[in-house]
Amino acid sequence: MDEAVLQYARSHTSPLSKLLDDLTRETHLTQVHPQMLAGSLQGWFLQMISRMIRPTRIIEIGTFTGYSAICLAEGLSTGQLHTIEINPELETIIRKYLKKASMADRVTLHIGDAMKIIPTLDEAWDLVYLDADKNRYPDYYKLVLPSIRPGGFLLADNALWDGKVLNPPGSWDKDTRGISEFNRLVQQDERVENLLLPFWDGLMIIRKR
Repeated sequence: MDEAVLQYARSHTSPLSKLLDDLTRETHLTQVHPQMLAGSLQGWFLQMISRMIRPTRIIEIGTFTGYSAICLAEGLSTGQLHTIEINPELETIIRKYLKKASMADRVTLHIGDAMKIIPTLDEAWDLVYLDADKNRYPDYYKLVLPSIRPGGFLLADNALWDGKVLNPPGSWDKDTRGISEFNRLVQQDERVENLLLPFWDGLMIIRKR
């Protein structure tokens, strides 16, 4: 999307908290790939969706530094958000900002492989947010969908993967192949309804029937 359009959208969107500005700044100063952070528009979108759904059980696959977890947790009136991050080096910054946001009691952080952690959580999810390693999106989808309650939602970021899903399959790397396979699985799954929104890097919204 044109940067001028994005800037106009940001200027006509309510500001998020200073804490999230601080987290953005620290992420850019300390992380090798700060672009993985959800920006203010995406943060507001997640916060709005969570507030509309009013979930009691959320799972996030891929925490990074905690920005999206804080936004999603804003929609919790009661209940818990479980967030899973595979990189143990990020634990300190995640816990630091969860504490600053006064959310340490409603956000449970798991450090490790989501494929091993998710089966240990005996929950019926109202909302799932998927933003982890792209080559494993099909595996995450197959694993978590049975635990989403009927009427629950799954949001998957990067469903267009910088437009690479439009390239010939012979040119795909493992991440593009994972995203393409995930999109195909969702589109053919009669258990769900789905909407692929063509903004940011593509956001797939999935509702379990």
